[in-house]
Amino acid sequence: MTVRGLITDWGGVLTTPLKETITAWIEADDIDADAYRLVMREWVSEAYAGDGVVNPIHGLEDGSLSPAEFERRLAERLRTRTGAAVPADGLLTRMFLAFEPVEPMYDALRRARAAGLRTCLLSNSWGNTYPRELFAELFDAVVISSEVRLRKPDPAIFHHALELLGLPPEECAFIDDIEHNVRAAEELGITGVHYVDTESTVARLEHLLGISLI
Repeated sequence: MTVRGLITDWGGVLTTPLKETITAWIEADDIDADAYRLVMREWVSEAYAGDGVVNPIHGLEDGSLSPAEFERRLAERLRTRTGAAVPADGLLTRMFLAFEPVEPMYDALRRARAAGLRTCLLSNSWGNTYPRELFAELFDAVVISSEVRLRKPDPAIFHHALELLGLPPEECAFIDDIEHNVRAAEELGITGVHYVDTESTVARLEHLLGISLI
């Protein structure tokens, strides 16, 4: 079936990779990297376990935990490399300060939309500041997890995006850098595109859509 809708993640797809961004923050704030990795392994594992346990990442993404409370809980688990406490206030802003837009992906979205595809942003928010001034030219619909009280990989958030686009899952493709989310979309009948790098993603989209995005 022809792909008529394109749903995309934001962080790590339309921005520079999360790993690079976090590394820059760790260096800038002199964070003990081992302490950060320890708490993230624990929280991320719980957030995607599917066992109903609500942890700080889960709560931050679905809006049931405020960004300020998440910052407080994370700061409690962190230390600098000299053993000092990490300030909680503004922690999320500092974590994602190095995010930069990936312009070729933005251009691909513009070309896809100009060719008649309906586009949707589907993002699990970490209290991020989004380039909302660009939304009108890029997207027909915007779904941000904390605003709809749902998060990927919950099927309900994908159904919400599909409803806003007015398209069935079989006519949509979904781009995400987290493979777990891509698999969740595929289980609903959406064509999954696992983002690894811009070049391969654009090539895959051109094959799916049958149009040039460069």
